[in-house]
Amino acid sequence: MHFDSRHLLFVAVFLASCGQEGAPAPASPAPAAASSCGGAGYLDGQLTGALTAEIAWQDHELLCESMLRPDDKGVRLRFSGDVSGERLAIIIAMPGLDAGMTGPDIDAVVTITVEGSGRFFSTSSLGTCWADVGRNAPMEGQVTTHIVAGRLACVAPLGEFNGDAFVELRDLRFSGIAEWGNP
Repeated sequence: MHFDSRHLLFVAVFLASCGQEGAPAPASPAPAAASSCGGAGYLDGQLTGALTAEIAWQDHELLCESMLRPDDKGVRLRFSGDVSGERLAIIIAMPGLDAGMTGPDIDAVVTITVEGSGRFFSTSSLGTCWADVGRNAPMEGQVTTHIVAGRLACVAPLGEFNGDAFVELRDLRFSGIAEWGNP
């Protein structure tokens, strides 16, 4: 096989790029996973009843999603994380919340699902849970994606959809994202 100076130069450059003595260059650290919760997401509170847990999910431990409610009336915030080997999703729907709006006593409907099990618990209608929204502002560099944060209180437990069990929420604090659609 014949090698000319171009081939030898290529081989020399290749070996030099591998580090000393032809060893591969050290791997650069993997990039951190992008936050789905705006970089400061959390969900804290207690569940009692059929699901008993102390929830203290921080941004890197949870998945945040959002969707507008039917007819663009308000928003649904979805938080999911692990509790005792199960994946729970907690959805806070606020039909009266608009982009940028904050304030106390915003009607909410709450649903908790145990993912993959077919079990879910929910408020039956408005008038059972309320959110005090203290922050509802665009994320840095965004127009339609907002950070929404506040507290949630319910005066009655969330009933099981296909059963007679219930779950009570206590001291629920949240910070997630709301996607308000096109600018």
